[in-house]
Amino acid sequence: MRILHTADWHLGKTLEGRSRLPEQEAVIDEMVEIVQKENIDVVLLAGDAFDTVNPPADAEKLFYEALSRLSDYGKRHVVVIAGNHDHPGRLSAAAPIANMHAITLLGFPTDRVQQIHVPSSDEMLMVGALPYPSEARLNELLAEECDEALLRARYDERIRAIFAKMNESFREDAVNIAMSHLYVAGGATCDSERPIELGGAYTVSPASFPARAQYVALGHLHRPQDVKHAMMRARYSGSPLAYSFSEAGYSKSVTIIDVQPRCTPIISEYLLSKGRPLVKWRAEGLAQVYRWIEEGRDRGAWIDLEIDVEQSLTLEETHRLRKLYDGFVHIRPNYLKKEEIVREVHTDVPIETLFTRFYERQTGGGKPSEEIVQLFLQLVAEEDEQ
Repeated sequence: MRILHTADWHLGKTLEGRSRLPEQEAVIDEMVEIVQKENIDVVLLAGDAFDTVNPPADAEKLFYEALSRLSDYGKRHVVVIAGNHDHPGRLSAAAPIANMHAITLLGFPTDRVQQIHVPSSDEMLMVGALPYPSEARLNELLAEECDEALLRARYDERIRAIFAKMNESFREDAVNIAMSHLYVAGGATCDSERPIELGGAYTVSPASFPARAQYVALGHLHRPQDVKHAMMRARYSGSPLAYSFSEAGYSKSVTIIDVQPRCTPIISEYLLSKGRPLVKWRAEGLAQVYRWIEEGRDRGAWIDLEIDVEQSLTLEETHRLRKLYDGFVHIRPNYLKKEEIVREVHTDVPIETLFTRFYERQTGGGKPSEEIVQLFLQLVAEEDEQ
């Protein structure tokens, strides 16, 4: 049996107001090509299909089109669980009609194992699928005391109990897979992951996974990575696109699992190529930026630009950069000459000099224009008259 593991699509997510939907469409096209080329039998989506609990209509349309295509319109099984960004009720609302097309949508936490016969491999697949298990979605009070250490321990105990219940339903003659959207202790995070603990959930120990699972498919962390210290192979597939500049330079991928009953799975990483990469530039002045643009450096990427300057960038210069290349997301000046912070006000220092020092301190070294200085002096004069 060949299983494709993906997660954290975050459909509808933007980058500082810039739509990523065309990139998300492209990467889904790529995944459809992969499942066809690699003869995938089952697709697992481990949460965060959407970026918000109330996604835009275009994002929902893309999601259901993606599921239809990945399932080959009912010929291939697809299992989707809700992540912390998904609305569990909204995701599972379409479950009755989705089931008719070999698509399983699970919104709320459950300890029931999904039993799926996979015709293409003529094997049985048992999926212990646990959607994002926050305290609120578990609908349980884990502890009456507001003790952080106690809450963390009780949470891990509760997740362990759910997985243990699933473990009882796993079968020797089937492929046994666990899947969830949570934060396992020791995982490497990045800026695009909103803290999972905001929903009342905490970290889970790798020892809490069901012992009979052959593989654990995880979602939430956006960097592809294996889980250390787990008794079985456990992995975050990562997001298919980079969603913050803290992910600059990291490859994106899906995970493919080759597995048979009672056998150790073979895990492979299939790199993705679609979507605009996120890149950081550090330039020594405007001239270098213009040269890089002319050379076509990182053409097609989203750019976080930090540029060494001695004076503030004018609006005209900033607009020109954005006109020359639409990929600039941040343009941050790094002032080379910074005056010492003025600690005292001396009566013999001209007020315009004090204002200039104050302006430089507030802007990180920027120089006020003559118009700004004159406006400040005018305001001071009006205040004196009053």
